[in-house]
Amino acid sequence: MRCKRLIAEQRQRLRMREHTFMVIVAVVIGLLGGFGAIFFRFAIRFFEGIFFGTCQYSLDYALQLPWYVKLLAPAAGGLIVGPIVFYFAREAKGHGVPEVMESIVLRGGAIRPRVMLAKVMASAVSIGSGGSVGREGPIVQIGSAIGSSLGQFLKVTGSHLRTFVACGTAAGIAATFNAPIAGALFAMEVILSDFGISQFSPIVVSSVAATVVSRHFIGDFSAFVIPHYELVSVFEMIPYFILGILSALVALGFITILYKTEDLFEALRIPSLLKPVFGGLLIGGIGIIFPHIFGVGYDTISLALNGQMVGYLMLFLVGLKIIATSITIGSGGSGGIFAPSLFLGANLSGFVGTIVHGLAPTLTASPGAYALVGMGAVASGAMHAPITSILIIFELTNDYRIILPLMIACIVSVLTTTRLRKDSIYTLKLSRRGIDLFQGQEVNVLRSLQVSRVMKTDFEQISADTSLRKLMDLTVSSPHSNFFVVNSQNQLLGMISIHDIRRIIYAYNALEPVLIAYDVMKPIPQSFTSTDSLDVVMKALGHMNIDELPVVQEGNGSQLLGTVAKDDVIDAYNQEMVKRDMITSVSGAIGSMGTFKRIELMDGQILCEIEVPGAFIGKTLQELNLRSRFAVEVVMIKEGFNAEKNEKQHVMMPQPDYPFQFGDSLLIMGSQENVNKIRKSP
Repeated sequence: MRCKRLIAEQRQRLRMREHTFMVIVAVVIGLLGGFGAIFFRFAIRFFEGIFFGTCQYSLDYALQLPWYVKLLAPAAGGLIVGPIVFYFAREAKGHGVPEVMESIVLRGGAIRPRVMLAKVMASAVSIGSGGSVGREGPIVQIGSAIGSSLGQFLKVTGSHLRTFVACGTAAGIAATFNAPIAGALFAMEVILSDFGISQFSPIVVSSVAATVVSRHFIGDFSAFVIPHYELVSVFEMIPYFILGILSALVALGFITILYKTEDLFEALRIPSLLKPVFGGLLIGGIGIIFPHIFGVGYDTISLALNGQMVGYLMLFLVGLKIIATSITIGSGGSGGIFAPSLFLGANLSGFVGTIVHGLAPTLTASPGAYALVGMGAVASGAMHAPITSILIIFELTNDYRIILPLMIACIVSVLTTTRLRKDSIYTLKLSRRGIDLFQGQEVNVLRSLQVSRVMKTDFEQISADTSLRKLMDLTVSSPHSNFFVVNSQNQLLGMISIHDIRRIIYAYNALEPVLIAYDVMKPIPQSFTSTDSLDVVMKALGHMNIDELPVVQEGNGSQLLGTVAKDDVIDAYNQEMVKRDMITSVSGAIGSMGTFKRIELMDGQILCEIEVPGAFIGKTLQELNLRSRFAVEVVMIKEGFNAEKNEKQHVMMPQPDYPFQFGDSLLIMGSQENVNKIRKSP
């Protein structure tokens, strides 16, 4: 009993120590994220001074600028952004949030540190030169890169690294909008898609720390000039409901046009470096007459909120802003879509509010109140994040009276958009790359594995004229439950399962003289090549009452190479998940220890470090084919000390074309017997 109590106390102390560590690091990330947000804002002002001649850029100032400045400034910005994105970090292109989500799902939260620098420069230039994008997306990516870089430096595990990325996200949003609650909820609702309590505390702490920094240096001010809000009549719920539907349609139009524009620029046969310049010229052409679309557009939003714009102009600016933002991002510019969503909501709802207030002035609030609610509604529909949208608008106003109409409009908007389109403006970018967040991690893991990994070449092949007697004998003696039928040219014709044989076993005596394998077989429902991904296989097997399908030669669908079974796909998934978890949890240990001992895994498997045998020197993983020869999995490679380059040992992911050198070590996973075989290799 005493022993159990001591163990429980020890576990409690370890949990407390881990929690304290997470909170301390979260504070550091929050402070760095807050300073990063402030630096980014000053970087934007700096480039506004370069391109437009003033660090205090405003809409009134832009209206007075010469036409050639408004035309050429965005193009000059594109001339700088292109090389930054193309040569330094491709992840800096676009709005940034999908790249953070991708790193969470596929790389356990690992983000290259250079992304932070590239995103600061590319986005600050894009916005500062008049690009029609927001600063929220970039600061999310910058904050996430700060959290990821610090986590990688501390060599934390995968789950902790993902939490640190979310801490950076929360810090960026909180510092930008002076909204700590919304920052934390954005990280959990959009980035992690998880409201687990274990990561809630560090994220909130990071968000609060960033807000403290922001308020100290910038002040406790809202991002916009917010009008006085009041709910005049309960009958206003009807126009707010309609506003939710209209906001959803605008959000859907924004998403569709944005990605169609990206496709158009992708199809343009001009150098990628010049596409941002061409896009900048188009933005400049629009901005000559309507400079409202330049930059983040906060001045225009404030005018709509305070009812200082004409109704038809606000409606026109909705379409113009969608086009301008789509051109900026589609041509290769760098910036966010959250501020444009707020711009669209403010102007759309300002127009709706003008009509509603004109029809029933005594029963409705001013157009500015509708503009405020519409900002949250369009953002909610575009991001599929109603909680974040509601809280951001609430924290901007600090007025509980806005909650009811805001909730109605935002929920109606997100319900409408999710009904008409599964993907949000963020997840659609990932879906177009083949990454489906809605199907869970298992599909994304299987998508990274090929059929060749689990293909079995030990299968039962029979000729089409095999007699029923031989087929019955084979059923008893063979370990296989499926038999693949081929003709005299060895071409695949069909397959026979043990279930097919069971159906005729009772009439065996009558059928034996007349039936052959060709009569019993069934057509192949689906076949695969060795390069197909395992998620395709799993989908096919999941819809069929069959556990094994053939693998055929690519380009020759009748040449049988092997088989793939459901159990093997599941085993491959489990091994890959163990491998990914081990990479994140062991990388710190193997990187800091001279010799990594071993870890006992499940089913007699071990994870251990061995020195590369002499027979492997100068050969690559692809040439050695260790998985097929020894049935082991190479998890990581630790390079030996490079005397010529004076480089210390460091850990790397397995690269098929990496030639082994003296002093290299392997972190491998397999049975003790197979590991010993590698050790004894001549």
